[in-house]
Amino acid sequence: MKITHSSKVHSFILGAALLAGLGFVTHAAAQQEASYFIDLSSRTAINLGSLGGSRTIARAINDSGQVVGESYTAGGELRAFITGPNGFGMRDLGTLGGNNYSRANGISDAGQVVGESYTDGGEPHAFITGPDGVGMRDLGTLSGDNFSRAYDVNEAGQVVGQSYMLPGGGSRAFITGPNGVGMRDLGTLGSNNTSAYGINEIGQVTGESLTGWEFRTFITGPDGVGMRDLGTLGGIASAALDINEAGQVVGESITASADGGSHAFIAGPDGVGMRDLGTLGGDDYSDAEGINDIGQVVGESYTHGGVRRGEPRAFITGADGMGMTDLNTLVDLPDGVVLTGAMDINHAGHVIAISVPIAVIPEPESYAMFLAGLGLIEFIARRKRLLA
Repeated sequence: MKITHSSKVHSFILGAALLAGLGFVTHAAAQQEASYFIDLSSRTAINLGSLGGSRTIARAINDSGQVVGESYTAGGELRAFITGPNGFGMRDLGTLGGNNYSRANGISDAGQVVGESYTDGGEPHAFITGPDGVGMRDLGTLSGDNFSRAYDVNEAGQVVGQSYMLPGGGSRAFITGPNGVGMRDLGTLGSNNTSAYGINEIGQVTGESLTGWEFRTFITGPDGVGMRDLGTLGGIASAALDINEAGQVVGESITASADGGSHAFIAGPDGVGMRDLGTLGGDDYSDAEGINDIGQVVGESYTHGGVRRGEPRAFITGADGMGMTDLNTLVDLPDGVVLTGAMDINHAGHVIAISVPIAVIPEPESYAMFLAGLGLIEFIARRKRLLA
């Protein structure tokens, strides 16, 4: 399973990716991300390396410590990768026939990988591999859609993601049957945009759905049946990114604070009750990326002080989301490395985290204003879609 999961979103990487796309950050700066396998028991951080280029983003980890994500090749192509156990060794998973793009978003304990890739026709399609990342199969799209993305997979090989109709047709969340066979529309909470980011072993799915003008976190029943709005932390929107076997959901939500801050949250079993996880003490922002079965949560938050009013740091909590700790304080890192976001955690407590140069990350205030200008929909819907 993807014990977290998404990009995929991340806010800081997303900020870099968004701003780079709009010309505010140089291409070179946007390619400096590195990813690490973190073993908290030994306080070690292993750089996962790359496929020959200068940027690697790890997105998911399974219980044996196999990591998947995307990395640039020496020729500048972005490719999905898988590692061996405990993050060692990185292998290019190839593409669905397109020659320059694939990305891995989720992995099961058997090593089935899901993600997206260009086909030989130049369209991005969701894919699934066999065990240990061997072979890449096109999952197609929902009827009438143009392209699709897969974000997570459980041990039965049920895949969730989103399928798009472009231009202007919105997106629909999907679930497949075992081993990625068949693609079914999960419906919506009332509008035409829905994305599914996480699935557990009984097939409960979580993600976000547009209710009108705002995205809301949803959870389904087993096998993706039914869709329930989990609400917010008092603000106008929320989005979930991962789910564990108890149905605890994590993500982020706009709060009721005057400045419209967004905080990481955890929901109880079966998605009941949404609790604010707070921040590391700085600007009014945090988000949760992944959760394991004892309820340890990982993500990112701004700290208090630093060169700016706050700087992004990876965090981890205790069981059931209790207590938020800066991951950097729990690991012996190489000189100059700062873990700016944690992307996933497995049942052994191994974490995958990223390091993004602080110079690449926009100021919290200007970033918030920029996001406000884009609109809350793209703020919440961003992370699994824009990091490519």
